Parts: sequence; structure tokens; C-alpha cells
Amino acid sequence: MQKAQFNDRVSIKYTGKLENGTPFQIITESDPLIITIGSHEVPPSLEQALVGMSIGEQKLVRLEPDEGYGIRRKDLLQTLNKESFGKKANLQIGTILSLSLEKDGQTHKIPATIVETNQNTIVVDYNHPLAGHNLFYDVTLIAIETAEPNSL
Repeated sequence: MQKAQFNDRVSIKYTGKLENGTPFQIITESDPLIITIGSHEVPPSLEQALVGMSIGEQKLVRLEPDEGYGIRRKDLLQTLNKESFGKKANLQIGTILSLSLEKDGQTHKIPATIVETNQNTIVVDYNHPLAGHNLFYDVTLIAIETAEPNSL
């Protein structure tokens, strides 16, 4: 029976869930994720779990925060004045804003989630929404395309 190895191109389906069972991403068999094992297209722990799997095999993979989207960092919270957004802005908790930040002389659009509102200010969080969470992937291997021996 063929088993997935490093450098193989594989098709997978999975459901990514939080610890409380809430799904955050669903990849179906009709639109699978196709990756090359070892190319760092998915978190390393998930990639490693694929090694040795057979077609049709299912596995539950747990990723700690530092293996997924990182730990939540308090330095990625910022307090901003509401007046800088204008009176018509929808500044409610949970709203995701696209804010401009300058780094190395270039302006970048960065998503930030409003996590607190006060009379004159809001607090935005630049952490990824999945940062700080244990992530669970219920993954099934659909297909394996074996790497060519000369491509190693």
C-alpha cells in the first residue's frame, strides 16, 4: 500500500476546528488542498502528520498555538481615537478594519479587529483571529503523486 513521503504531492481534505469544536476552515474532497510535503505550504506539524498516511486514511492532528498562528501578543493591541475614522464609521466590537501601517518606507494594509470601544477611543487587535488557539485538523489523504527520484 502506497504511503505519503516527503516531496510527494498529495491531495487532502480536512476540517479545521477550535478546541470547543467550532470549525474555522473546511476543505472538501471536491475542492481539495494540494500540497507538496516538505514545501511548508501548511504548518510543519500538519505536514509531518501526512508522512506515512495511505490514501483514504484519516487522522486527527492537534497544533499548539506556536505551531499554528502564534501566541496572542499584547503588543499587537493598539488604542486609536474614534474621531480619526469619521462619524459614519461602524466602530463596533468584532468589526474588522483595514488599517494602513508604514514599515520600511512602504505602506501596508493590515486587518485589525475592534476588541473594545470607549467614548472616544477604540482598541484594535492586530493578532490573527486564530492566534492563541489550539487547532485541530481532521484530515483525510485523498491522493498521492509520488515524487520523481531525480527531483530530490
